[in-house]
Amino acid sequence: TYNIDPDLIESKITSKTKAIIPVHLYGQCADMDPILDIAKRRNLYVIEDAAQAIGAKYKNRMAGSMGHIGCLSFFPTKNLGGYGDGGMVLTDDPDIAEKISILRVHGSKPKYYHSVIGCNCRLDAIQASILLAKFKYLDKWNSERRRNAEIYNSLFQGVDLITPYEESFNYHIYNQYVIRVKSNRDQLRDKLKDAGIATEIYYPVPLHLQKCYSDLGYKKGDLPKSEESAEGTIALPIYPELTREQQEQVAKVIKDFLG
Repeated sequence: TYNIDPDLIESKITSKTKAIIPVHLYGQCADMDPILDIAKRRNLYVIEDAAQAIGAKYKNRMAGSMGHIGCLSFFPTKNLGGYGDGGMVLTDDPDIAEKISILRVHGSKPKYYHSVIGCNCRLDAIQASILLAKFKYLDKWNSERRRNAEIYNSLFQGVDLITPYEESFNYHIYNQYVIRVKSNRDQLRDKLKDAGIATEIYYPVPLHLQKCYSDLGYKKGDLPKSEESAEGTIALPIYPELTREQQEQVAKVIKDFLG
């Protein structure tokens, strides 16, 4: 699933740990029950990164609704996207809601009286209007992405690559359909580009190897699963309007490349 492994969390908790941040990557929820159990026992917050998972479900619970805080993104590439940057923070804790409400308006309450340093994080009214108009189609679009994923899965049967794995208790909404190949990922991407097929790499450099976090002291080999995924995965077109003929063309290029 490329999501966090709950079995590995507890060994990483230290006296400095304040929260667990499960990322519901590519549109599929992390295994939340054991994460919530660990957080409760260790008195930690759970902040769900549901940026790619609006409409996804874990055991019939909505992504972003299970932790203390849930974070959504309305960037145009998301399943519910605006016409520019935007997002939403979800919580059922009134104290957290109050703090976030203050931080989003430059840290002010009342207006022009600043008790903390905040930022300008208000969603523009025009973005909200666009999102409200699109929201009624979200379930339909998610279903169409799931249909397209099933078509890809059938087209790639017997092909030497790894298709997305969906947990039995999850409802995956496929913000991304990510395959993994053993080698020559970048050459495959070039071949798809030559055929007029857009792809993306999510993500080419793991966070622990990003220059901005070099002060943390991580080195190559410290998080092997993340590194293997960064080197071998590629996201294919999965948008709702994709036709079967287009998917067959994508599959043909990949099959021809892999032999």
